[in-house]
Amino acid sequence: MGNEPTQAAAELYLDYARHWFTGHSELYSQWAGGVAGSKALLELIADLPAPKRQPNLVFAAARFHGCPDEPFPVLESYLGRHWPEVRRIIMGRATQTNEAGRCATLLPALAMVEEQEKRPLALIEVGPSAGLCLLPDLYSYSYDGAPRLGTGSPLLRCTTTGNPPIPPALPDIAWRAGVDLNPLDGTDPDTVAWLRALVWPGQEARLEQLDAALATLATLKSGELQGVAGPPLILAGDLNERIVELVETAPKHAVPVVMHSAVLAYLDEPRRTRFAETIATLGCRWISNEAFFMDESNQTRENSEGNHFTLALDKVPLARTGQHGAQLDWL
Repeated sequence: MGNEPTQAAAELYLDYARHWFTGHSELYSQWAGGVAGSKALLELIADLPAPKRQPNLVFAAARFHGCPDEPFPVLESYLGRHWPEVRRIIMGRATQTNEAGRCATLLPALAMVEEQEKRPLALIEVGPSAGLCLLPDLYSYSYDGAPRLGTGSPLLRCTTTGNPPIPPALPDIAWRAGVDLNPLDGTDPDTVAWLRALVWPGQEARLEQLDAALATLATLKSGELQGVAGPPLILAGDLNERIVELVETAPKHAVPVVMHSAVLAYLDEPRRTRFAETIATLGCRWISNEAFFMDESNQTRENSEGNHFTLALDKVPLARTGQHGAQLDWL
């Protein structure tokens, strides 16, 4: 394992095995640890472009192609036999996990904006994938086992600490929009299969949640839901090129709220800084839910709390959140 890309791949997979997957998917933790010790697989993975070496992507591509959720030797053998086909999937797709559960951690921040602005919200998500996080008013919620808030599906369950400001009612959403390099159609069977492959093994509740959220999206697109904002308008393109257009298109009676979860980590520092500087000129509100936050100088401040995200409103940290939305620790 002498060359630098191979060693970097080994370190990446070992980090995921020890931190991101542990406690969330034992199979993925085992797979990542196995890859970190497999010279043959590391050489294959090291030959990928750096952004495509991500364990989530490689493992999802293997499962999408047909690899069963079995112990690491099965994965090692499968990739050895099917690498050219799996590699094509890796190169042609991205980890566009559409985690509706994050709406449970975004909801208090959305409610804060609505209370402060006294207007309905125009939601604009960067990196929305299929747009499931643009439907927070169509789901329902239970925090710490409390009675259900809302009547929609799925029911998103979240445990909390620090007494977060849970709203008494769901926010009034006037408009939904987003921009993504590769927008996904959540009603397309092939897309649905890919989104399901992105859910980590052993997380059946997340899978059921995804299926329910996709069903809600399909119902919204069919026109069956009355009295709510219609399906999300999702544009294809770079967030820095199209965010101004979306904010300016938002209905004037609503407050534009730009939001994102686990997106800015895929941008380099200059593109993140450009995004933050652009947001500052648009007169909108900004909710970020990332493994870091941008400070007042538009510098990245890493989250020191392990595999949690930082929820921030207009650059002010509000909470630490679970990466899939099941935990909210208010600051």
